[in-house]
Amino acid sequence: MIEDVSQLIEPMQGGEKPKEQWRIGTEHEKFVYCTNDHHAPSYDEPGGIKDLLLALQEFGWKPVEENGKVIAMAGDDGTVSLEPAGQLELSGAPLENLHETCNETGRHLQQVKAIGEKTGKGFLGMGMWPDKTRAELPIMPKGRYGIMLNHMPTVGNLGLDMMLRTCTIQVNLDYASEADMAQKFRVGLALQPLATALFANSPFTENQPNGFESFRSHIWSDTDPHRTGMLPFVFEEGFGYERYAEYMLDVPMYFVFRDGKYINAAGLSFRDFLKGELSVLPGEKPTMADWNDHLSTAFPEVRLKSFLEMRGADGGPWNRICALPAFWVGLLYDQTALDAAWDRVKGWSMEEREALRNAVPKQGLSAPLPNGGKLLDLASEILDIASAGLTARGRLNTSGDNESGFLDPLRDFVAKGKSPAAQLLDRYHGEWNGDLSHIYDEMSF
Repeated sequence: MIEDVSQLIEPMQGGEKPKEQWRIGTEHEKFVYCTNDHHAPSYDEPGGIKDLLLALQEFGWKPVEENGKVIAMAGDDGTVSLEPAGQLELSGAPLENLHETCNETGRHLQQVKAIGEKTGKGFLGMGMWPDKTRAELPIMPKGRYGIMLNHMPTVGNLGLDMMLRTCTIQVNLDYASEADMAQKFRVGLALQPLATALFANSPFTENQPNGFESFRSHIWSDTDPHRTGMLPFVFEEGFGYERYAEYMLDVPMYFVFRDGKYINAAGLSFRDFLKGELSVLPGEKPTMADWNDHLSTAFPEVRLKSFLEMRGADGGPWNRICALPAFWVGLLYDQTALDAAWDRVKGWSMEEREALRNAVPKQGLSAPLPNGGKLLDLASEILDIASAGLTARGRLNTSGDNESGFLDPLRDFVAKGKSPAAQLLDRYHGEWNGDLSHIYDEMSF
C-alpha cells in the first residue's frame, strides 16, 4: 500500500545500478499477415495469432494467460506478446552487449519464420501498416486494450491508429544515479528526432503515400496530449525522480488491475486514488503494483520507469533492430560520448526542440536544425560520437569485432542522404510503378 507520496520515486530509485550492471533491453514489433492474401489474421482463426503463440512452445516458450486466453509467451529470451491488432512483439531479456542482442533477435525471427512457413504467415518490418484500414484489423483479447480503444477517440484523433496500425523498435537502458538518469533523459529527448528520422519507415497509408516519412511519429502528436510529447520539464534545473513522479500524477489513469481483471478508470486521477477517493474503487488506496502499472501508461518520446525507454523509432528489418540499441548504447553508456552528445544539443531552446520534433515526421533528415543546416548535417557527427562510445566499451564478439558495426545501416542512410522511408518512396514512384504489394517482398523478415 502506498501511504506517502515519497514512495512514488521508489521504482526509479530502485533502477539505479553500477555501470558494470547496466544492461540492454530491446523491444521490437512486427506485423503478422497471411501469405496467401496479406490479410491480418484474427486471434481465433485457424493458424491465427493464438495458434502462432502456442506454436512457440516447440522452442521452449511457456504460455501466459489472461482470463483463460493466451496473450503472451515467456522464455529465456524475454516475452513474446501481442499489441492491440495482433502485432507480435519480442520484449527481449536484459543483455550485456549488442552481440547478444542481435543473436537474441535472430533466434526470435528464425523461430517465428519457421512457424510462419508451416502456417502460411509472414512478418512485415514497417512502422505502419502500408495498406490496411482500421476496420480490416482484428482486436486482441487483452483487457487493458478494450479500455484504451474506447478512451482513445475522446482525447485525440489518431490514438486508434497508434494502437492498431503501428510498430516500433525500442531500447531500455540503465542509469547509475539520479544525475546520470537526468543527463541521459535530456540527451535522449533532444536526439529522439534524429532517431525518428534515421528509422523513418511509415510513408504509406491505405496503399498511398501519406505525405510523411514517419507517419507513426506524427500519430503520437494527435494521440493524447496528456501522456505524450517532449516533456519540457526534463530540461529544467533540478529535474529528477520527484519531478517525473509529479508529471505521472497528472497523467490521467487508464485502469486498475484487480483479481485478474482490468477495472476501467480512464480519465480518473491517480491523486484521487492516493487519497482513497477513486470513484471506481471507493475507499481503496493504490499499491506499488498499481503505480508501476500507471507508469506504463504514459507515452512520451523517452519514458522513465526503473529504466529509460527510447521510444522514437519506427519498426523495421533485422539490421535496424540491432542498430537502434547500438545508437543509444553508444551515446549513453560511455561518459565521454554522453558528454559530447549533450554538448552538441544543450544550447537548443525548448521551442527549438519542439520545432525539430514536429518537423521530422514529414521532413525526416531534411528537417531544419535550430542553428541552421539540416538534421542530416548533425547525423554523421552524432553517429561518430556513438561509434566512439561503442568502441570505448570494448565489447568484442568471437571474431574480435566491437559493437560499432551495428551502426552501419544508419551510416548508409546518411551517406545516401535519405531515410528508409524516402528510399521506399523512390521505389514506389519508380520501379514499383505505384504497386505497393511489392512491399511484402521487400520488407518481410
